[in-house]
Amino acid sequence: MKKRVVIIGGFHKAKSLAVSLLEQGYAVTVINENREHCEILAEIPHLAVYNGDGTEPFILEDASIQNAEIAIAMTKSDADNLVACELCKKKFGVKKTVTLIGDPAKTEFFYKMGIDSVVCEITTITGIIEQQAFLDEISTLVPIGDGRIKISQVPIPQDAPVVDERLMDISLPKNVLIGCIMRGDTGMIPRGDSVIRAGDVLVLISSDEHETAAHRALLGK
Repeated sequence: MKKRVVIIGGFHKAKSLAVSLLEQGYAVTVINENREHCEILAEIPHLAVYNGDGTEPFILEDASIQNAEIAIAMTKSDADNLVACELCKKKFGVKKTVTLIGDPAKTEFFYKMGIDSVVCEITTITGIIEQQAFLDEISTLVPIGDGRIKISQVPIPQDAPVVDERLMDISLPKNVLIGCIMRGDTGMIPRGDSVIRAGDVLVLISSDEHETAAHRALLGK
């Protein structure tokens, strides 16, 4: 059976997350108290949508939260996210709870309250900036044995030939690896069935002499 995920609150971020999870084979339910948002979300194929306040036990029960493996709280209110996760975990027995928070100072408290994963957007953005600085530093030739390895970033534009292609279907030179796919504020470990999207930034690991051929294969130029 598919693992079931319930997303509580949010709209744009919840929509993007729901689509991503559906593509990965999860059964996804969204709870949103804005009716117009629900109507838009309901247009997504295979997405179950419930209109209501995710901090209310009867709404969670209507959405069959007790059958979910993961609950993700994404409302604008840290307090509401905490209440929703506490209900999911302690009243309905959801195995894993995840919440967004706006205030990084609350992170430790949320963990003490039993939330399994706490994601602070400010902290995440800071981490991306630090990661970017790190990548800038290592985007040079690194001596490895008798050869040299280059680590670089390759932004994927809309017109790149690899957009919507799986990694396993892309003809890269033999001595080239994709070490990471950076998509928005998320870094992903690539697999053979990972699909490249426009706007992705690929962290490319290549031998010195194969870097140009790798760029040509990814960008078509």
